[in-house]
Amino acid sequence: MTRDMSIDEQVEYLMRGTDYGDEDLKQAMAKELRQRLLEAQQEGRPLRVYCGYDPRTADLHLGHTITMRKLRQFQELGHEVTFLIGTYTSLIGDPSDKDVLRPQLTPEEVERNARTYAEQAYKVLDRQKTIIRYNSEWLSKLTFADLIHLASNFTIQQFLTRENFRLRWERNDPIYLHETFYSLMQGYDAYALRADCQVGGSDQLFNIATAARKIMTFLGEKPNIPIIMSILPGTDGVVRMSKSLGNHIPLNTTAEDMYGKVMSLPDFAMSSYFRLVTRWQSTKIQELEEGMQSGKLHPRDVKMKLAGEITEIFYGPQAAKEAEAAFVRVFQQKSVPKEMPEFLFKSGQTVLDVLLAAGMVASKSEGRRLIEQKGVRLDGMILEDANQELPHQGVLQVGKRRYLYVKKEKEDQNG
Repeated sequence: MTRDMSIDEQVEYLMRGTDYGDEDLKQAMAKELRQRLLEAQQEGRPLRVYCGYDPRTADLHLGHTITMRKLRQFQELGHEVTFLIGTYTSLIGDPSDKDVLRPQLTPEEVERNARTYAEQAYKVLDRQKTIIRYNSEWLSKLTFADLIHLASNFTIQQFLTRENFRLRWERNDPIYLHETFYSLMQGYDAYALRADCQVGGSDQLFNIATAARKIMTFLGEKPNIPIIMSILPGTDGVVRMSKSLGNHIPLNTTAEDMYGKVMSLPDFAMSSYFRLVTRWQSTKIQELEEGMQSGKLHPRDVKMKLAGEITEIFYGPQAAKEAEAAFVRVFQQKSVPKEMPEFLFKSGQTVLDVLLAAGMVASKSEGRRLIEQKGVRLDGMILEDANQELPHQGVLQVGKRRYLYVKKEKEDQNG
């Protein structure tokens, strides 16, 4: 189906959902993409496309799938897709979305995390059509002379004008020299892969649209074409999805948990998820949004459609139906005890703090074990981090049969 698209239709399809922060830049990249597609067609070859993922944690989350879904679109069109695992770049850590220094990982930590990445990626990508590469293959072989050669393309000012570095500069926080290497390393990845296109989030604009294009041109290759995607907000609907912030929806979870976490989204965040995570066409999205605006559709019902669609993508239609039935049974038909003890918790108390203080576990080790075994839920959502602040009030379920209504203690207005 999609293989039969014209060049113009391919450009429209591949640029859908992109976010360059500048309409002129977007149009310029669309024009370059069209030209590259024409050239590849004349040469009888597919485009070489990749996206890099740094294995800084063991698990991928829904936010990572935005770029994967774009890679999948390239696969549908018959192009060559490489899933690049940043076994070398993750030793530094990308500073693009941080205004603090990222901790450095050991090679052992990186390797352990990398083992899980490809398997999780196949929940979106076509296993048979995906090339897996590791950037340690070429970055580990660069010499100090090579680094000097690459660095000669950049000025210190280019880095200091970037917001994440500028904020640290203004606060007089340290900016370490090795952090500037990240852009050079990512740019060299694009050169090593001879990439026609590189997919990345909008936080990667400098690394892809400036550093990679500059390095590829400097080393005698055609510059890659950046396909820059919007960033998915987390379950709070505001801040970018991040495991460290506890607002993520992991891929390695259960269908029920994924469904429940999507249902916890604030209504205003649904549009972002419609466009970035679902398989829905623009006409369906418009229909749902207009239905909610007119009052014809209830946001809860639309959110259930959204939760079902996302869960089905990763777990299949049957598991999605069962997850919806479980959600309805527990939260709409109130299949939880009509009466349960209450516990007042304070701002700043962690999940483990509450379990201990409420007497739901006898020790910290028991609490951690239950959490690791996915045995603690808040309003149906699995709580995975013992040290995470309890997100909100609601029904806390410990194991299969113990329930507790946790309610936030009111702040002392006089204190």
